[in-house]
Amino acid sequence: QVQLVESGGGLVQPGEFLRLSCAASGSIFSIKEMGWYRQAPGKDRELVATITRDGTTNHADSVKGRFTISRENAKNMVYLEMNSLRPEDTALYYCNAQVRTLPNQKYLSLWGQGTLVTVEL
Repeated sequence: QVQLVESGGGLVQPGEFLRLSCAASGSIFSIKEMGWYRQAPGKDRELVATITRDGTTNHADSVKGRFTISRENAKNMVYLEMNSLRPEDTALYYCNAQVRTLPNQKYLSLWGQGTLVTVEL
């Protein structure tokens, strides 16, 4: 059993900073790609950023230059630093990880429960 737990969400004002964390725990053999996605009220879930095991990143155009994804492989952690937050960044942020629990197994795409980020005056 593998679990992803997000933390770090909250209520902030426009222009402020938040750092999200996601910890993967349980029976983990290896993790390939990790990422952050978000879902605003009434909208579909969308990609925010992803990072491969060797550190190659991909950020959505809407967050480029403001958000930065990083990870610590030894701790099975992924982070999202969010600067210059805007009201349109308000959403439930989900962590995703491509996980193997055994060697030679297909990677499973797993999700956390989400952490809420609200940006308003």
